[in-house]
Amino acid sequence: MLCESEARSTLADPVPMAYLSVDAQGSSEVSLDDITINSSAGTVEVCSMKPADDPKTERSQMNKTGLASSSRPASNVWTTQQDGEVKLRMDEEGMGSEAPKTVHEVFQEAVSKYSDYYALASKKNGQWVKLTYKMYYDKCWKAAKSFLKLGLERFHGVCILGFNSPEWFIADIGAIFAGGLAVGIYTTNSPEACHYVAENCSANILVVENHTQLQKILEIEHKLPHMKAIIQYGEELKEKRPNLYSWREFLDLGEDIPDSQLREIIESQKPNQCCTLIYTSGTTGQPKGVMLSHDNLTWTSIAAGRSLMLLEATEKQELVVSYLPLSHVAAQMIDIWLPVTFGGQVFFAQPDALKGTLVDTLREVRPTAFLGVPRVWEKIEEKMKSVGAKSSTLRRKVASWAKGVGLQTNLKWMNGHSEVPMNFRLARQLVYKKVRKAIGLDRCTKCFTGAAPISRETLEFFLSLNIPVFELYGMSESSGPHTVSIPQAFRLTSCGKEMAGCRTLIHKPDADGIGEICFAGRHIFMGYLNMEEKTKEAIDKDGWLHSGDLGKCDKDGFIYITGRIKELIITAGGENVPPVPIEDAVKEACPIISNAMLVGDKAKFLAMLLTLKCIINTESGEPGDDLTAEAIEYCQKLGSKATKVSEIISSKDKAVYAAIQAAVSEVNKRAVSNAQKIQKWVVLEKDFSVGGGELALRSRCWFLCSGSCRLASTLALSCVPKGRCL
Repeated sequence: MLCESEARSTLADPVPMAYLSVDAQGSSEVSLDDITINSSAGTVEVCSMKPADDPKTERSQMNKTGLASSSRPASNVWTTQQDGEVKLRMDEEGMGSEAPKTVHEVFQEAVSKYSDYYALASKKNGQWVKLTYKMYYDKCWKAAKSFLKLGLERFHGVCILGFNSPEWFIADIGAIFAGGLAVGIYTTNSPEACHYVAENCSANILVVENHTQLQKILEIEHKLPHMKAIIQYGEELKEKRPNLYSWREFLDLGEDIPDSQLREIIESQKPNQCCTLIYTSGTTGQPKGVMLSHDNLTWTSIAAGRSLMLLEATEKQELVVSYLPLSHVAAQMIDIWLPVTFGGQVFFAQPDALKGTLVDTLREVRPTAFLGVPRVWEKIEEKMKSVGAKSSTLRRKVASWAKGVGLQTNLKWMNGHSEVPMNFRLARQLVYKKVRKAIGLDRCTKCFTGAAPISRETLEFFLSLNIPVFELYGMSESSGPHTVSIPQAFRLTSCGKEMAGCRTLIHKPDADGIGEICFAGRHIFMGYLNMEEKTKEAIDKDGWLHSGDLGKCDKDGFIYITGRIKELIITAGGENVPPVPIEDAVKEACPIISNAMLVGDKAKFLAMLLTLKCIINTESGEPGDDLTAEAIEYCQKLGSKATKVSEIISSKDKAVYAAIQAAVSEVNKRAVSNAQKIQKWVVLEKDFSVGGGELALRSRCWFLCSGSCRLASTLALSCVPKGRCL
């Protein structure tokens, strides 16, 4: 990790160094002109950051076979053209010096090493149906030829709209093999949102899961001039239309396409060209298409896998469960690219995984690695607490004792101690093993969380049960991970240390060492599709990617996220207030609180909007009126008989309101100034939700999107600012 002065003073000139061709069988090469080499792992090359030339001259020339041949070597580390090329950020040695590879080259290596190992497993009629790596590759090859038959053009999108499945993976990789761009679309997107993505990436083909998703596309197809076909994979077609194909029909389409035609396209691909688009959802404006190159995906997967100490299948096969949205970069890296690189086996969860069946799949699969976003860990925590509350007095006492032992022992291990106390061994037999088995994590040695902030309370809950949850941190623009935590190196509330081959800069640190976190390395994206100004805002003239996150790095190299630059509250008195630590402190001090949002930008004082923990409707995702079991138990401890949110608010329940005020007062005691004290607070009738319009899920945080002026006026404030992070 570099401080800013070190980074600026050690920026190096390019070193004239090349590497050997990756593959002897006619595969793609990257010329010396396409590489930027850092003179050491601790320095970052300053490349020409001039704007891209006129698109007409920058775009690649197309030959008769539809192959792209660059008109000139890449001159920048970024581009905004879908057929553009970038300079690769190579290091002289270490992880950053690994030879660049295309997706096809990595998959070919996987087939040669793991040919007969199982790659994908999905449930059909109650039975697991599995594909080996050889079968997986053959399916992708077949899909690629069918895409060509349908008229897929180079660097045009293949949009995939559906829940995780083998077909999703095969369509994604098949699109890349065929020279297109793989583009995931969130299943919750409206027809209008689907239209924006499909039009923005010049989509030729759309792959949908079922009739419901098909209807979205049929509603907008007349506005998609590049679209040539639609493929449906999850269920049988309910209607016949021109250019609409079932998955089986689709796979048979390319039988008359010669292998040589596809091979020629594959051999023309270069590691520094785009192959995937990840669309980030914003609080304002349209989503941005994050362009990821072959090298972004292939290098990041091997760098992340090594940093996380994943095992190759030839040693011991890693097992993962695929359930998070594949339009998100984290899911793609964990579910698609890491398994291909290390020979892992992917089991697909049921479409209703997040409505309650995920744990059933975990129990059956018993994965060795598992990534859960904070809300997944919180739901598991809530369920376990609910079950525990119904246990006998003796069982609750034993569990409480074991949790105390587990937390203290794991905290000691975290700080470098190695001894295993006798009481811990006893607790492991009586409690920890049973808990792990009950949630399907009994052989999971790598439990991860990422994509959003997680509370210390939740981390400590699982740590007390001997289930350390390791934080990862990154963004779509860094191809997923930038920092990782592992058993040998983690700290509570830290997102870990930078991966090998990556560099971190704390930009403009204050007196406490807090500044904007910036990244450099081969995982940095190519640019935002057709958005030059946004790209230049993200990547500075020295090649650093600006995350927009505030954070610091301790003496041991652990990085801590403290907030977002844009979420700083500036009071009427001109004082800058970071809201997240204050919000987190209030939630920690009062367990009944679900969400806390500090407001007060340009106002005379700070106020806080609070919501209570309530049961979420698993079908709609909407918060209900009934309190969670944990919240009810907390109320009972306070002497309140409330079981609903409305009961607490309508009567201004004295016990609950007094507990909230006590928590606020306690937090105020620790405030660094009067300007950072919470002067007023209000409990809202309903928790925040996406469906309710208050929230939008982004790659790292939950954002309050609704300008709820009526709530702010309740607190005598001018307005609730849009885009504030929870």
